[in-house]
Amino acid sequence: MKEGKLLKSYDSKIKVLHPITRLIIGGAQENTMLTADHLDHNLWCVHVLAGPQTGSEGSIINEINDRNIPLFLEPSLVREINPLKDLKCLFRLVRFIKKHQYDIVHTHSSKAGIIGRWAAWLANVPVIIHTVHGWGHHDQQSFWVRHFYILLEKITLTITDQLIAVSGKNIHKGLADGIGKKSNYSVIRSGIELDRFGYPSISKNDMRKQLGIPTDAKVIGTVIRLSPQKAPLDFINAAAAIASQINNVYFVIVGDGPLRDQVLRTAKDLNIKDQLIMTGLRRDIPELMNSFDLFVLSSLWEGLPRVIPQAMACGIPVIATAIDGSAEIIKNGQNGILVPPAHPKSIANAVVEVLSNDHLALTLTNEAYNTVNEYSAQKMVENIESLYASFIHQKKIKIRNL
Repeated sequence: MKEGKLLKSYDSKIKVLHPITRLIIGGAQENTMLTADHLDHNLWCVHVLAGPQTGSEGSIINEINDRNIPLFLEPSLVREINPLKDLKCLFRLVRFIKKHQYDIVHTHSSKAGIIGRWAAWLANVPVIIHTVHGWGHHDQQSFWVRHFYILLEKITLTITDQLIAVSGKNIHKGLADGIGKKSNYSVIRSGIELDRFGYPSISKNDMRKQLGIPTDAKVIGTVIRLSPQKAPLDFINAAAAIASQINNVYFVIVGDGPLRDQVLRTAKDLNIKDQLIMTGLRRDIPELMNSFDLFVLSSLWEGLPRVIPQAMACGIPVIATAIDGSAEIIKNGQNGILVPPAHPKSIANAVVEVLSNDHLALTLTNEAYNTVNEYSAQKMVENIESLYASFIHQKKIKIRNL
């Protein structure tokens, strides 16, 4: 394993490991990074462990190093199911966890969530916690694949002290699939750094100039991975319907992924290619969002999409599909608009309605401001620390000298 920079050592603290499959640009990864960064380092010695894979989504490895979070890369931890590598990874993690004598192992993402929890159990870790950022099984999978993942979660729950869900919808789904009971779950919402969003470093007009968009245009934007889960083609089809009703409108997609070429072809076929800006991977999300008039999320399934409170914090109305965590953040017609998934026409109708009704747009924005504090990184970490502390007290874990 490759060892990153270590933080200053204090006299005593609880040792915590956060395994996650990949450190791509994504909600689960940023959640993990912020948790490791914001936990009180006078009390907690926090390490992150991940596989080396990144991909078209981009990587946050450099950002984790810049934040001085101790990072370990395990080459046998890969996203794909690979029995030999997975078994090798299990035994390597057991050895690694025993070596560092962690008091808490807190896993993230499906693959690291299974292997990491079993490795922690085999290494006799006192507290084992897993965060459900969105279940690994979903309705788009075959019957056998879906039920195999459900079975793995059921079995692994028997060695898990607590499941954290980033939204209540994830708990309802887990219970409906027979994964545990209510007492196995706690809701801790995925947090964002609110002081970054709503405080852009450049003006709205300057960002539009950078993107080649007229300052007086209407701009509809999204921040997504270009993958089937996020349904970017639904966004493009909705964009074409919007462009047929509204003049001087532009569309911005921030992100990358396997459907990029298909998105471009579809935009060309629908005659909106000249109105579409595809930025690729970017980390200046607050500045890009600040250039939007309206934010759209077209996903087919989600855990808790962090981009929604991010957009709310930037002061722009949000339209999203009524799935999982999105429907938990948004109260339809109050702080945002919910539309059916896989229905581009409904997205288009909602966009046109909001853009043509200034009073509605202002109401949605104002109510969103009242919502967004619920999703601060500070509140998330305070709740996680409280959960950790309850298990430390319950299991009588002694704070060690380092």
